[in-house]
Amino acid sequence: MEEKRIALLIDSDNISADYIDIILDKVNEEGVTTYRRIYGDWTRPEAAKWKKVLLENSIIPIQQYNNTTGKNSTDSALIIDAMDILYTGKIDGFCIVSSDSDFTRLASRLREENKMVIGMGEDKTPTSLIASYSKFFNLSAFKKSAEKEKDKTPARDRQNIIARKTIERRVRGIIIANNSKDKETSLGEIGSKLQNRWADFDVSNYNKNSLSDLIAEFKSLRLVKRGTLVTVELKDK
Repeated sequence: MEEKRIALLIDSDNISADYIDIILDKVNEEGVTTYRRIYGDWTRPEAAKWKKVLLENSIIPIQQYNNTTGKNSTDSALIIDAMDILYTGKIDGFCIVSSDSDFTRLASRLREENKMVIGMGEDKTPTSLIASYSKFFNLSAFKKSAEKEKDKTPARDRQNIIARKTIERRVRGIIIANNSKDKETSLGEIGSKLQNRWADFDVSNYNKNSLSDLIAEFKSLRLVKRGTLVTVELKDK
């Protein structure tokens, strides 16, 4: 089955760059991001942190100056682009990253066009905005969970195992998302989604000859072979 094509639109004025890994991980569980755009006034000192992660994650910055006090031109630019992208007919869904209630009508309008609309925001996201989405991810909750997992790893070991831990966490997320849809997770899908998430992903970087070799070393995962089909599952605790 062909993966959904998703337009990722981020409101940098409203969301911290600290969430970038969570944002890309969760949207990659839903499909392939054919558009990656982020909106904001890049002349502001607060935007500096976002600038550092844009190139390495292939996200296109859209400059918007706030010419009028009290008016957020960033919101307007994101809304206009979303509608332009909608009418190209080239995507299956949208992911709007913001906690701003101004996007409530946009999300509802996109759903009226039978598009999947994923929302991502912090704890402060209004209930009305959450209700307008097809699916919502609370970034604050995911960040707290990730920090707890990090704290379990001895400080002296983090430098060496963080890459493998990140890969394992990503694969687990893919499987859990598929399980919620009663869908098996093939080894081929894992490889495709890891490549979508990290363009430079290569098993040889981990001294492995194949993806199955890398997956086999993760304690929380297991490979299941049925004829020529190889799937990946979570191990029972």
